[in-house]
Amino acid sequence: LGCWLFLCKVICRIVFCPLLVIQMRSGKCTLLGTPRSPAFSEDGDFIIGGVSSIHYQLYTVIYNYTTKPEPPRCTGSFNARGLRFFRTMIFAIEEINNSTELLPGVKLGYRLYDSCVSVPVSVHVAFQLANGPDPVFYRGENCSQSGVVVAAVGDSGSTPSISMSRIMGPFNIPLVSHFATCACLSDKQQFPTFFRTIPSDHYQADALAKLVKHFGWTWIGAVHSDSDYGNNGMASFLEAALREGICVEYIESFFRTNQQSKIRRVADVIRRSTAVVVVAFTASGDMKVLLEELARDPPPPRQWIGSESWVTDPLLMSFSFCAGAIGVAIQQSVIPGLRDFLLDLSPSEVAASPLLSEFWEDAFNCSLTTTADPNRRGCDGTEDIKTLKNPYTETSQLRVSNMMYKAVYAIAHAIHNAVCQITNTATHCDNHIKLEPKQVFIELKKVNFSKNGYHVSFDTNGDPVAFYELVNWQKSESGVIELVTVGYYDASLPKGQEFHIKRNLTWLEGRKEVPVSVCSESCPPGTRKVLQKGKPICCYDCIPCPEGEISNMTGEFWPNANRDACFPKLVEFLSYNEVLSIILAVFSVSGASLAVITSLIFFHHRTTPIVRANNSELSFLLLFSLTLCFLCSLTFIGAPSEWSCMLRHTAFGITFVLCISCVLGKTMVVLMAFKATLPGSNAMKWFGPPQQRMTVVSITLVQIIICIIWLVVSPPFPVKNLTTYKEKIILECALGSAVGFWAVLGYIGLLAVFFSMLIFCAVWITFIPAYVSSPGKFTVAVEIFAILASSFGLILCIFAPKCFIILCQPEKNTKKIFEKQLM
Repeated sequence: LGCWLFLCKVICRIVFCPLLVIQMRSGKCTLLGTPRSPAFSEDGDFIIGGVSSIHYQLYTVIYNYTTKPEPPRCTGSFNARGLRFFRTMIFAIEEINNSTELLPGVKLGYRLYDSCVSVPVSVHVAFQLANGPDPVFYRGENCSQSGVVVAAVGDSGSTPSISMSRIMGPFNIPLVSHFATCACLSDKQQFPTFFRTIPSDHYQADALAKLVKHFGWTWIGAVHSDSDYGNNGMASFLEAALREGICVEYIESFFRTNQQSKIRRVADVIRRSTAVVVVAFTASGDMKVLLEELARDPPPPRQWIGSESWVTDPLLMSFSFCAGAIGVAIQQSVIPGLRDFLLDLSPSEVAASPLLSEFWEDAFNCSLTTTADPNRRGCDGTEDIKTLKNPYTETSQLRVSNMMYKAVYAIAHAIHNAVCQITNTATHCDNHIKLEPKQVFIELKKVNFSKNGYHVSFDTNGDPVAFYELVNWQKSESGVIELVTVGYYDASLPKGQEFHIKRNLTWLEGRKEVPVSVCSESCPPGTRKVLQKGKPICCYDCIPCPEGEISNMTGEFWPNANRDACFPKLVEFLSYNEVLSIILAVFSVSGASLAVITSLIFFHHRTTPIVRANNSELSFLLLFSLTLCFLCSLTFIGAPSEWSCMLRHTAFGITFVLCISCVLGKTMVVLMAFKATLPGSNAMKWFGPPQQRMTVVSITLVQIIICIIWLVVSPPFPVKNLTTYKEKIILECALGSAVGFWAVLGYIGLLAVFFSMLIFCAVWITFIPAYVSSPGKFTVAVEIFAILASSFGLILCIFAPKCFIILCQPEKNTKKIFEKQLM
């Protein structure tokens, strides 16, 4: 098994990572690529990997293919906050190594790498962690390498974590992330060994939508990172926002490495928009690039709503025009002893680490070597890290650092459970055992402990319980922006109680009142709402009330009998809660079930003469299209939306034309069969299976083209009908183009008349006057009834007799009987 695993590793290296080519000779494998050096490392009995981001850019090189390529490396500005994450991990490991309760007598080692939020670097690091640091691997009975990690913590971003998890997962190496929040990573089919101590974006999106709804903002802008984190997070937010009745003016995506023209275009969209509130689901590095672009000109006054990735980043709080921003954040925490550890950096320790040297030079704007930047002064030893104020030393609000801390402890507890035995007197751990990553993976799923008052466990998806703090960027008396906790979101509480605001907030430009961000202001007394055609329901015009009606409050109201008071108008649509809707839905599902059952009967008896004589291919296609016809009637029930309005008539129009074309095909086959019995006739060769399929496709294609033209030119859309009834509002679908609607029905009617489908013609001729005269929601009920009646008519007339013979009179389902009937 070990050698098979080794072979898998070789294949993965060759296929997925050109930088890690393996040369096999004389019983050993030689790594032809250059091994990546860790940012920090320490040997131990068991090695834990660590991946985070200390830089934001990947150093790009144009290769001339004459020299050996170097490993991808990181460059750009130094992220002191990322360094704090790494140092927190080292602190946690040293704390565990000094513990007498957790892994006593066992020393944990580590290999920590900077990924600069780059997929190529993360992939390279993943292979490095899976292979170990040795450049030569010897093949033997063991097939294992020294220094291979048993688990890893990371990465900082969702996209790099996805790449790493796909590589490490097949080797059962668990990856516990402290900052990757994409909901997609909860999919255990794709990422079986992925865990995280930070909540999934599924809950963050819901929290942001409830936050926006809480303050009455119904008209917002949305920007997001063009990455797995941003794309999936924004999709979840938009879904939650739709449920809350929030309309979105624009949605823009970008990435920090995009051309400046792309970043400028996104900034211009924000400047020109009418939405005051902007929801930003972006990574910290991407948000920095956007805010820098907005700061070039006088920035527009916008109320920023932030995701946890950037709203707690101290570096971004230097953009003063974002004061008043609010968002969700990871819960604050306290890690005793961490601050002292962070500040305990000796000059020798700094000089020995390129990463710490870069941090030191960047923090104090001095040079440790004479070959460094000549524009900087030399570091003279007077630099005192205790006086430094930057994200590295900021420990008053530890959030993501605690996620890193908890991830290390989760792995340590899993290792402890795998290698330690508890007796009556003490805990004994075997530090010489050959610990496989799979054992750590199995134990991680069962981890359940508390540390510093914070509980750590994972659900079946590898996620923790979701809890967020609601934070607000507030200016202090000295003018510095501070992060203030103003509420919380707890997903473990009952529905409707998850969101809570507990203190006052400050808003954009230092305002004390809540900003207004709506597409249209509430209608004043004496007027009523009329939706603007083609725009979201948040956008409407206010027109004077008709004679005999009054409106003395905002909203939609109707006068009482004495006309001296108003009450809200009732909103009417064909909802699933009504008896009529339930009956129609039952008939719809029953019809679809009947079509499926008939398909099963035909399939089971597919070799019998009655099925073969009825052209089984067209029969199955007809039954499939009838199933869709029955089910499409369900789209007419419920509150109209943009999608349901466009889907209602077009789906039925296309599926029913498909039914009719199948009936035509079956009819033509029968006619050709009779003509083929005449002497010298070769009619069947002109209507064989290819011609039958072409007929079905051609007839259906015409209807598809009609529907596409209708949807492109003037599609149906949801409206509030305020004219049919004065005392209530009817939610319905406007046809958009009446020509398109009648063209769809007209084409169906033309085919039905052409094929003499009497049942269909009778139903739809009756439908027209009933449709025109039916009021309100009963118009929709008439349409559903017509669809169901015509669909039941087809399935009963065509398939009921055949099923009766197949099931009840099998003696007639023989070739001899069929030949006698034909004679």
